[in-house]
Amino acid sequence: MKRRNFIKTVAGAAAPTWMAAANTANAADDFKFKYIVGSSMFGELPLAEILPLMAEMKSEYIDIWPRRHGNQREQVEEMGHDKFAAMLKEHGVKLGCSTRYDLGPMGLRDEMKVVAKLGGNLLIASGSGPKKLKGAELKSAVKDFAEKMKPHIAVAEQNGVAIGIENHANNLMDSADSLKWFVEFADSKHVGIALAPYHLEGLGLNAVDLAKLIEDLGDRLLMFYAWQHGMGCSKKMPKDEELMQMPGRGKLDFGPLVKALKKTDYSGYTEIFMHPTPRGIPILPTAKEVADEINRARGYLEGLI
Repeated sequence: MKRRNFIKTVAGAAAPTWMAAANTANAADDFKFKYIVGSSMFGELPLAEILPLMAEMKSEYIDIWPRRHGNQREQVEEMGHDKFAAMLKEHGVKLGCSTRYDLGPMGLRDEMKVVAKLGGNLLIASGSGPKKLKGAELKSAVKDFAEKMKPHIAVAEQNGVAIGIENHANNLMDSADSLKWFVEFADSKHVGIALAPYHLEGLGLNAVDLAKLIEDLGDRLLMFYAWQHGMGCSKKMPKDEELMQMPGRGKLDFGPLVKALKKTDYSGYTEIFMHPTPRGIPILPTAKEVADEINRARGYLEGLI
């Protein structure tokens, strides 16, 4: 249990009911998003253009993505880790996360060392295993995946980082049940869930369903993608339709989700997100336009707290 949650629990147990309720309300009132910016939102634009805009986007954390969705991870290797660290320091930015779907959840060991060296604490991948399972078969496969992950979770612990498993569509870990079973079977603070509402909406979950899932995951939620299905992201469409994946544009009401995040005192990263088509391009033509759109979505989310 997180230290602050433990303290609140103990205090609540020792105090009158009305006082415990007041403490909970105060915690909710103090809730703030810990924003992280996904480099893929900028396509393959250089880090030298992205990092100066971080303060404008009210985020001190960056999530570095590799080629296909972006190429900033490759940029880091090209410039060298020391130069990248100096760039981060110059702009008051910290590495928060490295997203490595390309490596898979069991191929992250070397990347863990890089992330730890650069001061980050999270790596993202998607679950791997058989697809389109349900019920007992799904639960058994998730348990098997969790068992296979344990040696990798141990390495994450040694490096002081955590692994976030995203509920990517058409994968083993693509349903609410699979996510809940995974955190049950992989009981470690060094592994958890990177929650993408986009994919779950595609399976028919609504805002109330998503809020309930957030509560069920509790402090095992490590990344919250502020990302909705909108008109989808699998085919080319007019930009105003593509942007409906962003908070405040599509039909998903983020209100219940934010309420659930407040209720659970969520302290993980929040990444305002979408996918452009084709992958690897900025969501809007210039870095400044991307930052402005992230800020618009941030304003929407802030209004829900």
